[in-house]
Formats: sequence, C-alpha cells, structure tokens
Amino acid sequence: MKLWEDKVRRTVPYTPGEQPQGTNLIKLNTNENPYPPAPGVEAVKNTMDTGRLRLYPDPSAGVLVDALAEYYHVGKDQVFVGVGSDDVLSVAFLTFFNSQKPVLFPDITYSFYPVWADIYRIPYETRPLDEDFRIRPQDYYGDNGGIVFPNPNAPTACYESLETVEEILKHNRDVVVIVDEAYIDFAGDGKSALKLLDKYDNLLVVQTFSKSRSMAGLRIGYAMGCPELIRAMNDVKYSINSYTMNLPSLLMGAEAVKDKAYFETCVAKIKATREKTKERLAALGFEFPDSQANFIFAKHPDYEGKELFEALRRQSIFVRYFDKPRIDQYLRITVGTDEQMDVLMKFFEEYMA
Repeated sequence: MKLWEDKVRRTVPYTPGEQPQGTNLIKLNTNENPYPPAPGVEAVKNTMDTGRLRLYPDPSAGVLVDALAEYYHVGKDQVFVGVGSDDVLSVAFLTFFNSQKPVLFPDITYSFYPVWADIYRIPYETRPLDEDFRIRPQDYYGDNGGIVFPNPNAPTACYESLETVEEILKHNRDVVVIVDEAYIDFAGDGKSALKLLDKYDNLLVVQTFSKSRSMAGLRIGYAMGCPELIRAMNDVKYSINSYTMNLPSLLMGAEAVKDKAYFETCVAKIKATREKTKERLAALGFEFPDSQANFIFAKHPDYEGKELFEALRRQSIFVRYFDKPRIDQYLRITVGTDEQMDVLMKFFEEYMA
C-alpha cells in the first residue's frame, strides 16, 4: 500500500445504466424518452450566440428558475436547479441530512441513495417495501434524521397516493422529507407532492428534465420547497461551485418548459404505449406491478430474469437487470416507441413459443 492510500475516502459507487454504442439496437435500459425535445430547444441550439460561451453563466440560473416558477405557480425563491436531479439530490443530502440519526429510505429504491449516504458519512436505514412493493407509512414513524423516497418508485414503477405521502409528512415534521419525482409526469392521475408544499415547510420535491422532457443529455434537475429550504441548498451550492448550470442548458431548459402542448403530447404517447405493452406482456404470462412510470418492472414465472436479460442482449435489445435480493427475477423495461416495443414483444413471443 502506498503511504497516502489509507487517507483516501472509499465508497462503493453507483452503477449507471449501460450506454451501448452502434446502430440497429433497441435501447430500453435507462428510462430515456424516445422522442426529441421540444422544437424550441432545437431553435435555441441553432440561434444561440456562441460568443456568450466565453462568459460564465448566470450563477442564479435566473432564466430557468423564472420559467419553472411560472410553470408550477410557485415563488422564484422556491426553486433550486442543478446538473440533473442527481446533483440536486446530492446537494439536498449534504444540506439536510446532517444529524447522527439515520436517514430512512426503502430497501428497493433508487440505488444512488446509499451511495450519497456513504460518501457524505450519513447514517441510514432501509425500510422494506411490502410484498406488493408498496411503502408502509408506519415504517417511517419514529426518530430519524430525514426521509427520501421516489414516487413513482424506481425500479418498481409503483406510485404512492398523496394520502400516503402526507401520512409520512405528518409524522416527521422535525426532519426534511424528500420526494423524488423523476417519473411523476407518467403517473396516470397521480398527483405530485407539490400540492402539499403550502402545508408542509419540511417537504422538498425533486424533479428532472431527463425523462418526460427528453433532455437527459443536458443534465437539468430541480427542486421545489419553502424558501428557507431552497436558501439553505443555495448556500451549500455556492460553497461548492457557483456556476453549476451551463448556458445552453439554461436557455434550452427554459424553452422546453414553455412548450406545454408538446410536453403533454409526448407524455401521452408514452403512457399509451406503456398501457398497450402491459397488456401484451400480461398476455404472455409476465407479472408486474401496475406501472405508473415510463418503464415496466416485469418478471415471468417460467423464465429466469437473468436468462431473459442475456437473451435480449444477444439480439441487441437492452433492458436493465438488477442482481439484488427480492428483485433478481425482474427486468426493468423502458417504454420506447411503438415500433421499439413491437420488436421487444416479437422477441418474447418467439422466445416463449
């Protein structure tokens, strides 16, 4: 061992979804949107004055904060933006989970949560989802250092009602509760926890442009909460890196928010494709929770999950497989275009014939 190695901070890193390269492949493994961003995003790319790139971007991200505040009918002082929701969540962990009490989150959830907890030396405990992969609110009662969970959940795609979310908030007024809503726009009639912001000053709602707004490559995430929460997050951000958002992301993000009609059309197409795919998977004998996201978490009683994953991969069809307890028989299948899902279903039909 080198003399300095015992001073290196060690952690088990998050494993991102594979980004396969090449043509003639079906990529359904990272929950990206199969449709392009709003037309206004392309217009910004074509008309932006590249001379502005020699200057630092606005550290307050004003143009994007303003657009989000107007869209969601909240104050500008209630919006925080960052480099994807991962950056926003990381800052939130660092800002709010600052006691010796354990932070709580589900045992089956977004696998970045334990990574942030480890790297920031935050104690944490997981709470098991029930046999249907649902949160039991009573598991989050009692002394803790904060709570975070996705809604809809990843990778299960289950949506928890606002009543469940509020039940958790009611019993945890002395800590910050983070609701990670990366997939909320796909949740059928599911309501965002944003409806509870005026009632609970300890609620932070995190969303992203990566899924429903087709902008994963630009890395835009945001959080909304009471002004005091947002001010605390900005204080931490300005203590790390003042210029987190680049200029193209700010301008393109603002344009994407303005085009509500295009956004709603794309989301509707994905939801329609998801429902058709659920019917076709069920007809083949697949089992899955009722998906309220842009992916389906499915297993088949007659086939091993890893077997199906590897067989699909050999045909250049990429889905996500998690070799973890309780979920190692499941595939997480992103909802692509109708044409992509037809290729997927044809493979399953022939493989299981």
